[in-house]
Amino acid sequence: MIERCKKGKSMLHDRIRHTVTHTSTILPVAVSVLLLLTVSTLRANPGPDKAATAGTYRTKCAMCHGPDGAGSAVGKSMSIPDLRSSVVQNTADGELAQIISNGKGGMPAFKSSLSADQIHALVTYVRLLHQKK
Repeated sequence: MIERCKKGKSMLHDRIRHTVTHTSTILPVAVSVLLLLTVSTLRANPGPDKAATAGTYRTKCAMCHGPDGAGSAVGKSMSIPDLRSSVVQNTADGELAQIISNGKGGMPAFKSSLSADQIHALVTYVRLLHQKK
């Protein structure tokens, strides 16, 4: 009986050791796989690229704001501000995004034709226009 008890304890210790060994091997592998998946997902979805944003600006904005933000003949006839000006450049990002989304004065709203990411990318693009002045 005592021998059987010792054998049972030994089997229990072996089983515990086996479980701990497997767990300590599997856990780091699982964490590594999750990290790799996260990194690959972030690389796959970097957000709107500059070329796409420039294309969006050309198709949605340049007709009035001009290719460089200074304003086209149409835009100047409507007295739109120069996007490179300190007035526009000192406007908060959130306010610029709201203007693009909802429109202002003669400017149409773009919230139904542009995603939030595209609108925020355009705000960033407007900030870059100041450097081209």
